Amino acid sequence: MSGPAGMGTVDPAGDVRLTSVAATLRGGPWRAARDAARAAGARPLPVERVELAAAAGRTLAEPLAALTDLPAFDTSAMDGWAVAGPGPWRLSGRVLAGQPCAPLADGAAVEIATGAQLPPGATGVLRREHGVLTERPDGAVQVRGAVVPGQDVRPRGQECGRGEELLPAGLPVTPAVLGLAAAAGHDRLAVHRRPTVELLVLGDELLVAGLPGPGRVRDALGPLLPPWLAGAGAELLGGRHVRDDFGLLRDAIRHSPADLVLTTGGTAAGPVDFLHAALEATGGHPLVDGVAVRPGHPMLLAALPGGRHLVGLPGNPLAAVAGTVTLALPLLHALSGRAAPAAGPVEPLAAALPGHPVDTRLHPVRRTAAGLAPLPHDGPAMLRGLARAEALAVVPPGGLAAGEYAEVLALPAA
Repeated sequence: MSGPAGMGTVDPAGDVRLTSVAATLRGGPWRAARDAARAAGARPLPVERVELAAAAGRTLAEPLAALTDLPAFDTSAMDGWAVAGPGPWRLSGRVLAGQPCAPLADGAAVEIATGAQLPPGATGVLRREHGVLTERPDGAVQVRGAVVPGQDVRPRGQECGRGEELLPAGLPVTPAVLGLAAAAGHDRLAVHRRPTVELLVLGDELLVAGLPGPGRVRDALGPLLPPWLAGAGAELLGGRHVRDDFGLLRDAIRHSPADLVLTTGGTAAGPVDFLHAALEATGGHPLVDGVAVRPGHPMLLAALPGGRHLVGLPGNPLAAVAGTVTLALPLLHALSGRAAPAAGPVEPLAAALPGHPVDTRLHPVRRTAAGLAPLPHDGPAMLRGLARAEALAVVPPGGLAAGEYAEVLALPAA
């Protein structure tokens, strides 16, 4: 589990009560809510040293240093001939990648493949397309062409030297990072443990299969959220539906082993919205209770006993996505040890984006030659706009005019 969110005491009923936690941010600004979510995970999860394949998607817990020079020896950058001294050169032999090579005397040449070790004494590499082969009267083959010292050679240590820091701690382990680590001689990487997540989808009205009917709707968040969470570096312990029942929800929260309990629905004050009461009953403490953002205003972040956390997402799908990027992802990234990002990139708008008078808006957009284009179907319960979107534009209160720049939040590509 994650580090403790506060000290706790045990009440007469046996529940742990948090006694030392941060104050609750109620209806605060969107950016302040994101900062609070990141602060809640200020103590990253423990460090594990794992094989490269198991490190994918995790976060570097220490800087990545080169265990060898890269390249580790002088190599040929092209197919052709390694030559020594002035030409023409007498051709003899071949050097392929992975093969040992003998020293090359002045006036000699050897056929060489891209990536092969450059023979000691070689001046450079004459590309195959730039060289001319001729046969001497004695039957020997000569190579002619123009070569300057170091031509088409990747010298030892060109990319980095042994012991050089290649990447800082706090970066996610992408496929490119795995490739660099392997090239630099690593078999294992020090990474933070993945934060575990349990998804609780709340609501008697939800269907998991078939067509919607009177009073019944399909659960869209059960399929939508797990791949997004996995892409953020989390390990999903499972997902399940919980009926609109206070006791069932209370027990599901109390007994969850996950670092993060992620719920959908029940965050408002309706007749079956039991999340606040269930938090109180399980000894939880709200850290963020409502955010000045549209859609998704009634989202929730809470500290739970045992160093766990809960993020309550609104039940409407696009509102839940807003809650995910506002609270869940910053918390997961912090628990994973990822470095705090600067504000997102900004891009120009192809059209105006109206704003809310006082709240931040998150609007689905696509990139066009003219800039970011807002997409229709952006209501809290809609996903059609999001399904076509490449990003969410952050629209400050009052809106943005065409040509102005908007901060963008990335969406999962696949």
